[in-house]
Amino acid sequence: MNGFSELKPAGKVSLHTHAPTVCFRACCAGYYGNGATHRSGPLPPQYSSCSSKVGQLVCRLFSRGCDEPTTQLTAANSVWIKEHPECGYNLMNSPHLRPAWVLDRALWHLTTRIADGRYKETGLPSDITNESHLNALRRVFWEDIFPRIKLWEFYQVNVENAVEQFRRLLQNGTKPDHSKAEGNKGIEIIQDLQCYRYGNKVNMDSALETFVPHSSSPQHIGECCGWLKQKLTEMNEEQYHIIHQHQEQAVNCVVGNIVYERLADHGPKLGPVTRKEPLVTRYFTFPFEEMTLEEEMEFLNQPDKMCHFLAHNGWVMGDDPLRNFAEPGSNVYLRRELICWGDSVKLRYGKGPEDCPYLWEHMQKYTEITAKYFHGVRLDNCHSTPLHVAEFMLDAAREVRPNLYVIAELFTGSELIDNVFVNRLGINSLIREAMSAGDSHEEGRLVYRYGGEPVGAFVQPSLRPLMPSIAHAMFLDVTHDNECPIQLRSALDSLPSSAIVSMACCATGSTRGYDELVPHQISVVKEERFYPKWNPSSAPTSTGEVGFQSGIIAGKLALNKLHQELAAQGFSQVYVDQVDADIVAVTRHCPSTHQSVVTVSRTAFKNPKTHQYSNNVPPMFIPGKIEEIILEARTVEREAGSYKKDEKYINGMPEYTVEIKEHVPMEESAVVKHAGVTSKGRSEFVQEIQFQKLTPGSIIAFRVSLDPKAQKLVGMLRFYLSQFSPKYRRGSVPDENPPEVLQKPLTQLMSKLTLADMNVLLFRCEAEEQEDGGGCYSIPGWEGLKYSGLQGLMSVLADIRPTNDLGHPLCANLREGDWLIDFVSNRLKHRDGPLAQVGQWLGAMFDYLRHFPRYLIPCYFDAILASTYATALDATFKLMSSFIERGSTFVRHLALGSVQMCGVGRFPALPPISTKVQDVPYRISPITGEKEQCCVSLAAGLPHFSAGIFRCWGRDTFIALRGLMLITGRHTEARNIILAFAGTLRHGLIPNLLGEGRNARYNCRDAVWWWLQCIQDYTNLVPEGHEILRCPVTRMYPTDDCEPCKPGEVEQPLYDVIQEALQRHLEGISFRERNAGPKIDRNMRDEGFNVVVKVDPATGFVTGGNRFNCGTWMDKMGESDRARNKGMPATPRDGAAVEIVGLSKSAVSWLVELQSKGLFPYDGVKVHRDGTDVFILYTEWNKQLQQSFEVEFWVSGDSQDPNEKHPDLVHKKGIYKDSYGASNPWCDYQLRPNFTIAMVVAPELFTLERAWKALEIAEKKLLGPLGMKTLDPDDMVYCGVYDNALDNDNYNLAKGFNYHQGPEWLWPVGYFLRAKLYFAKKLGEETYSKTVILVKNVLSQHYTHLERSPWKGLPELTNENGQHCPFSCETQAWSLATVLEVLHDL
Repeated sequence: MNGFSELKPAGKVSLHTHAPTVCFRACCAGYYGNGATHRSGPLPPQYSSCSSKVGQLVCRLFSRGCDEPTTQLTAANSVWIKEHPECGYNLMNSPHLRPAWVLDRALWHLTTRIADGRYKETGLPSDITNESHLNALRRVFWEDIFPRIKLWEFYQVNVENAVEQFRRLLQNGTKPDHSKAEGNKGIEIIQDLQCYRYGNKVNMDSALETFVPHSSSPQHIGECCGWLKQKLTEMNEEQYHIIHQHQEQAVNCVVGNIVYERLADHGPKLGPVTRKEPLVTRYFTFPFEEMTLEEEMEFLNQPDKMCHFLAHNGWVMGDDPLRNFAEPGSNVYLRRELICWGDSVKLRYGKGPEDCPYLWEHMQKYTEITAKYFHGVRLDNCHSTPLHVAEFMLDAAREVRPNLYVIAELFTGSELIDNVFVNRLGINSLIREAMSAGDSHEEGRLVYRYGGEPVGAFVQPSLRPLMPSIAHAMFLDVTHDNECPIQLRSALDSLPSSAIVSMACCATGSTRGYDELVPHQISVVKEERFYPKWNPSSAPTSTGEVGFQSGIIAGKLALNKLHQELAAQGFSQVYVDQVDADIVAVTRHCPSTHQSVVTVSRTAFKNPKTHQYSNNVPPMFIPGKIEEIILEARTVEREAGSYKKDEKYINGMPEYTVEIKEHVPMEESAVVKHAGVTSKGRSEFVQEIQFQKLTPGSIIAFRVSLDPKAQKLVGMLRFYLSQFSPKYRRGSVPDENPPEVLQKPLTQLMSKLTLADMNVLLFRCEAEEQEDGGGCYSIPGWEGLKYSGLQGLMSVLADIRPTNDLGHPLCANLREGDWLIDFVSNRLKHRDGPLAQVGQWLGAMFDYLRHFPRYLIPCYFDAILASTYATALDATFKLMSSFIERGSTFVRHLALGSVQMCGVGRFPALPPISTKVQDVPYRISPITGEKEQCCVSLAAGLPHFSAGIFRCWGRDTFIALRGLMLITGRHTEARNIILAFAGTLRHGLIPNLLGEGRNARYNCRDAVWWWLQCIQDYTNLVPEGHEILRCPVTRMYPTDDCEPCKPGEVEQPLYDVIQEALQRHLEGISFRERNAGPKIDRNMRDEGFNVVVKVDPATGFVTGGNRFNCGTWMDKMGESDRARNKGMPATPRDGAAVEIVGLSKSAVSWLVELQSKGLFPYDGVKVHRDGTDVFILYTEWNKQLQQSFEVEFWVSGDSQDPNEKHPDLVHKKGIYKDSYGASNPWCDYQLRPNFTIAMVVAPELFTLERAWKALEIAEKKLLGPLGMKTLDPDDMVYCGVYDNALDNDNYNLAKGFNYHQGPEWLWPVGYFLRAKLYFAKKLGEETYSKTVILVKNVLSQHYTHLERSPWKGLPELTNENGQHCPFSCETQAWSLATVLEVLHDL
């Protein structure tokens, strides 16, 4: 940082930053016109520590003075504003200010009369000193001033003129123009925009509409005129009362201003009212000779004079900073609410350069000159500059100097509004001030708020989420605008408050006069005296010079050096301890070396001469080892005479100085009486400090390090963490005798883990962990983790870390004991193989951590876990396909769903596959002790479908398998799952609920077709994938009615199992579920247990089901007795469901292709139909499906369409039916997202134009933020909110009956987007490009959800418009899979 232009300086401002201190010394000349100048001599050492030649040059520039880059105002005596008065708010361009100007002139004339003693006899002398004088002033306002200037007349109507005009209109028979009356009954007053007395007008159209005579007779017209006169008189009276309220506020503000300036102890005590020190500051310029008030009022009719009455600038306490208080609609000037700067004029920019071209051009040039010569600017009272103006000017400045450093002073009263300015203007630092604190507690809070990270803060990754943050502070002990601290507090408080400020980890600063103990505010405008010169050996009594003995300069020098040292050495963390009402201890901590500096300051907000401070100073407990006392200092009185205001120099109080000692051994301290060491647990060493001379105005600073053992262990841990990040190299030391497990890098240990191991390391929810006798860690006073693996903790830490939420219950738990540390490592140590080694590695790292001070445990625990987690992720992605390994963050997040969902439990979830299959994993059973297969299975969703018999579902597995296993490169595991399910084929069907095969339910019509689709995908995506067709399948049910066979008892190649599935469908499937009844389904009616599936000979469609069961994924069975929906499916979808038709077409086409290549031995199926054997060729079936599909499924909406069997049921045209041949024909015509599945797996079924039209309707009607509505919102039974706990009388809602009748499911969105991409590409490049944008916009919301979800997954479903559904699985396999498939297609 080299040079700054300060916006509104009061002499010299010293800014202490992480760079060498930069000294601001500026004058109020330049754009301030011929303002006052503060002149000074050489720089004192506490300000002049600019070590470089560049720094010294900048300091010299400052000493010459600098232009003030202020764009909100200009000096009232500036030449250019006289030449261009349109640049300010004058009575011509802002006529609404005329009443305020009249009041302002009346107040000036009141000043002259009071100064001349003309009110002395009424009890109002020129020297106003008490309440009786103020009361007399109030009487003068109400008895003399207001009756004389009659402000209310500017807001009233001339009643006689208005009534006479109305009378003429009635006599002429004028009719009201209703459009101009604006339809409002009642009189409308039109405000006079030029603001003349009685200038308001009546909207005569509203009057004519309101008062209508019965006839045109003079009597009736006279009656109406009388009514109007009465109404206008009432309205004038209302305006009178409104102005009366404004006048009351004006009187209060004037009196309040007088109390501060003339009566208050902490005010400037201006003395008698004179023309030089008027009663109140004038609000408007008056560039003319004195004259009477009556003569001045004549100017209101003279435009050439009115344009030179310019409104002064200022600020309004508690006002909206985004509002311009000088614009119409504001009464700030009339109500005298402006804290006015009488030497400046408020500039009027308008909305853009076209509103005031000269002003915009003039200020742009000025801003560019400032940016050319200075590296930074300080925007004084930034809130007073219109935002659009500040944006424009700073843009211009950055064109000249792109890296311009912008400091701003804001008084908005709201951090939210502060952030509006910070974000829109690109402000680097905001001025903060210790003087704004009313007590030491608040002063300490300011340091905590703005002064750096908390001690023990987390190490932030280089790439991290963008988080809201507090604007960087420029922290001053006092700014030039505010009252003198000595007047509000005491002289003794200057040193301790400076010490508190200097301990903040941000730029700090001061204002000239503070260190010399100048006991009054130095006026920016009126002060004309010189600053004293610097002379190191100046006498304490000197008024023209200052030196080390002056005020607190010696103490400030030591504090500034300490502040710079702490910044340079990386002491970036801060802890504030309110020891008692007056003592504040501030700790600055280095997160690398863990050294600390603790400064204890005893403030003196009240003068010790008039306030009794306690002699009992409480002891302090400082953790660690005190190395030295850096400094101890206190403000003391001396014999140098008392303060007298010097006529030539701005002098300070000579009776006080600082007594200071630096680098003091503990035993030689004059402040500390005793220091003892106590132990607090095995890792907390604390030194107790007792004070003997910590008097008000004293400070002491300790240098503290960890105890030697902890310091050494911290260094060792940092050594091992440095393999993950260079941030840990500083302060690291190698362990001379390292544990064996730490001698290998963690990457080497991780490389031995399989993806199944990663499932254990990273994930496993409560139910999965309970299978092994464990569970997820529960944090006392909060909640349990989502996973027992690292992700469970990382999800919580990801919320804690960016905000350094060290008060979170997780951090508290870590500080209180080692339970969580032990849980993380022991859980893995008890495993076999490489996982145990990772557990031992973590255990060895935690062994160092156990001996740290407890306040450091959370941040280092996070460092260890984050490093382990990142290493595990890298190892995970290396085990996946190149698409994942080289993929985007989004792709990788989705791919983690494969690790999340795919695992091996204590009990095998899959039935055994053939022992002849290669690369099948085995283990020793933890239950039987015998060798058993341990193939990965795929959970349907977490937490509800994660363990036991409800973990694996045929439909869910094979909808998710392509995305989570094939695309991710888990080919062998995908093969094993395909073969395991193949072994459970029965009745030609794949089970829905697998139940380990022995408890399977064969009640779905679609799972077998999803299974076939996955085999097809396997052969297409996996190298030599067709080999799977010859893999042996060990059949559990070689016949429909047999008991489960032993593994290997009956085996056949997969192609035979495939053939059997198709053969059974073409023959027709009909059976009753085993154990039908409440044992397997407590809600289903008896008819629902009858399963029927067949191929319709007329169309080739796979059809089946009945109205009492639900054989597709929309499988909600009614459960409510109260609503009478129990045993009734909400969506039976019997007949031919559109996605099953698409899947069957895909399968048959694929088999035709395989057979033609010699990879599948069958070209058709021999079936028995109508008493004869018929051979059905797959080529014929494929052709039949192609010919039948659009004929039966397309809904044209044309009543003459010969293919439309139920034109009366069509309520959406240009769509595809959801089913064909349902028992309730209405259901065929419902708009649902299922047709998009058919589009992806069998796009050849669809005509391009029709497909695109249907997709556009689906996008408009069904697409939600994350998922697809499961039913057209125009449907009479649509309901988008799923509540499975609700039981009422509503048939369509009770017990979640609307599960698939509106709620937005995620997995269909993947098929919708893939279909969109497929057909868009066929429509041309322009359509495809637009579709890619749509797809990315939709997926961006999935990415956001995935990032924020503690489960690191995508849910099963949401309620309408993406609202969270508490009954949904928080992460669902097929949701993750189908979104990943979209990205794969892209």
